[in-house]
Order: sequence, then structure tokens, then C-alpha cells
Amino acid sequence: MSIIRVTTNFNIDLEFEAAPFYKRLLAWLLDTIVLIIYMIVATRFLSSISRGGDETAWALFMLLIIPYLTYHLVCEILMNGQSIGKRIMRIRVVNENGGQPAIGQYVIRWLIRTSDYMVIVIMLFAPTAARDGDFSYLWKIGIPLGLLFTDLILANSKKQQRLGDLLAHTLVISTTKKQSINDTVFLEVANTYVPSFPQVMQLSDRDINALKGILDTAKKRHDYNLAEMASEKIKSHLKIDTTLSPYDFLETLLKDYNYLSAN
Repeated sequence: MSIIRVTTNFNIDLEFEAAPFYKRLLAWLLDTIVLIIYMIVATRFLSSISRGGDETAWALFMLLIIPYLTYHLVCEILMNGQSIGKRIMRIRVVNENGGQPAIGQYVIRWLIRTSDYMVIVIMLFAPTAARDGDFSYLWKIGIPLGLLFTDLILANSKKQQRLGDLLAHTLVISTTKKQSINDTVFLEVANTYVPSFPQVMQLSDRDINALKGILDTAKKRHDYNLAEMASEKIKSHLKIDTTLSPYDFLETLLKDYNYLSAN
């Protein structure tokens, strides 16, 4: 088991279990199966309604290909850092503070999916080349192949980040519990809720993500000292004086943030 240690904005170290390579590979294979099934269904649907040379059919094809191309991006944004394959394998994407990545981070890692590039290039050129006996297309896979090897090398680095993760400042970690809304910074807050610490809005989204990660880790490990350390740092930064326990204080901050950011 590889452990990733990251430092939050509050200068507190958190530890995460890096997703093993085999889990990431199996998740990718499961997602590929989902995409292949989608393409088979989409192609048959297109064949049933298209007529040769029909411009409408071409436009429809371009429309049907969009879900294939954006599958990982849309899934990870809507499913808290997971695709169908990742959810089955119980791994997910987080930012380097252990919180939920920003949409821009998801976009960056999606743009640099070297394994998908390889599959797409082979699917586009291999059938025609095999039929015509022309294998000059092989030079076209040079760049994605080089990026793929780069990913494999980086997968053995300290944080086991592929190129897309490195540029997006994200990590892929293992999670053994069922994912829910509680894994994000978003909490259900009643309309009648009265915030206790409006100063929480001085914290950035990155700070809030870090705060949520610290609170979850402290609860999971029953680490009172970790919660107390984070509480004292935040109290000092926001100039807050309260008698709430560290756990209650951090939870109240999250509730205040959710209420104030939505109103």
C-alpha cells in the first residue's frame, strides 16, 4: 500500500492511500467497456436512420460522438471525482489538498488522457490500414505512445500521478466507503439556519476543501489533536473566540459556509 502525504493550507499533513495501478487499470477497462457498448448502440441507431451521403446522418454522428469524448469529464464532475469504473473499483480523484477538484482541474486531466488517445487513434486508423495493407499510419501513434510511456513512468513516482494529474494537481486515491454527498463540502442546511461564524467566507474554496479533509480524517482516526490543531489555526486566522469543541467548531464552519455561499 502506497501512502500519499499532503500538506493542507493550514500546514497540517494528511495521509491518503494511493490507488494501486491495477485498480486504475481495471477502472479504465470497465469504462472502456461502457464506452464500447455505447458506441455499438449509437452506431446501430445511426445505421437504422441514416441514408448514404446524408448530411443529417453525419451531423447526427458528430452529436453521438460527444458523449464518448466527454464521458470521463462529465462523470468525474457529476460523480465527485469518479467514473463508473472508478466507482466500481472504489477509487476517486481528489485535489492535492484531499478535497474536491475544481472544474478546471477536471478539464486539464481530461484533456491529457493518453490511454484514450491510443485507443482512439488505433480505432480510427487500424481497420483501414489492415484492409488496404498500408501501415504508414503507425507514425501517427508516436506522440500518444510517447505520452503513454511517460504516464507509466510517472505512475511509479512518489504520488503515483500520471501526466494529466501532475498538470492538474490532482491525485487518485482509494476509498473503501460508499461515496455520498458527505464526501463533498456540500451539506444539507435548513433555510432557517442561522450562521454562527460569517468570517468563514474569508476562506477560499481551497481552504474549505482542506478543512473538510481534516475533519473527515480526524473523525475517521478519532484524532482529537488533529481537529484541535486545525481549529486553533482557523480561530487565529479568522479572529474567532468560541467555546465549541474542535469537532463541533469545524462542523459549524462547514454548515455556515454552505448556508452563506447559497444565500
